[in-house]
Amino acid sequence: MAPPISVIALRPRSTVALVLVSLAGLLAFGWPLFATADSRLGQNADAPLVFALLLPLLMAVVLFEISEGGLDVKAVAMLGVLSAVGAALRPLGAGTAGLETVFFLLILGGRVFGPGFGFVLGSTTLFASALITGGVGPWLPYQMLGAAWVGLGAGLLPRVPARWEVLLLAGYGAVAGLLYGVALNFSFWPFASGLESDLSFVAGAAPWENLRRFGVFSAATSLWWDLGRALTNVVLIAVTGRAVLGTLRRASRRAAFDADVGFDADMDSDADVGFDQGAHLRDAPATRHTLQG
Repeated sequence: MAPPISVIALRPRSTVALVLVSLAGLLAFGWPLFATADSRLGQNADAPLVFALLLPLLMAVVLFEISEGGLDVKAVAMLGVLSAVGAALRPLGAGTAGLETVFFLLILGGRVFGPGFGFVLGSTTLFASALITGGVGPWLPYQMLGAAWVGLGAGLLPRVPARWEVLLLAGYGAVAGLLYGVALNFSFWPFASGLESDLSFVAGAAPWENLRRFGVFSAATSLWWDLGRALTNVVLIAVTGRAVLGTLRRASRRAAFDADVGFDADMDSDADVGFDQGAHLRDAPATRHTLQG
């Protein structure tokens, strides 16, 4: 199996930015577990804050890589193409009955091009899709970060023999599909049910009590959708995985993302020497003829 190509290498500065994005996302998803009884935070109030934290830090990952020479024109072009394809694929499923047709591409792209590329690809794909379908709203930063984690995780998977790779990615797709649904549920659960329901979030309750309530809420409201997403990922990766992986790896070899570009200082002098030697050899017979004459 070919090793992954690190199109966006995780250098120290970009790693710090990625960690900051992830920590901000964990706080945005998990704040209900630590909310006090008099908390009045709402989704409409905290979503702009998540946008303000997520998008600049996400751009910092890209800008740091450009400044360090880790993201060239070829990588930007590949990122744009895959983001556009993913944005076009997403409306085909649109989440109906849990059918999500975008995540398999994020997983395969992250696997081939590395965790940094997978992280940025997940975010840009969901953002482009929201612009196309008019799905911009307070839920978008959560979707972007969830998809970014899916692509990041695919790039961090261990290397396995080629015959097991599609099986590994299909299994990861199933787990990622379920966890993505759980994360998105957490983002709106405190605002989705009545105050007296056993499914409801209770501000100030112990974290394990709210986790129990959240488990009941997820099982009752979205388990079948999450299973549908997981199954869709498994089927699409199993059917298209080998072909798509091969196509992306051929593209990466032709683009030579991991090739070091350099110039040989002796190249011009060697060319001149070769030309002089050739001219000398061409002129040698004529010189011998002149001497003999």
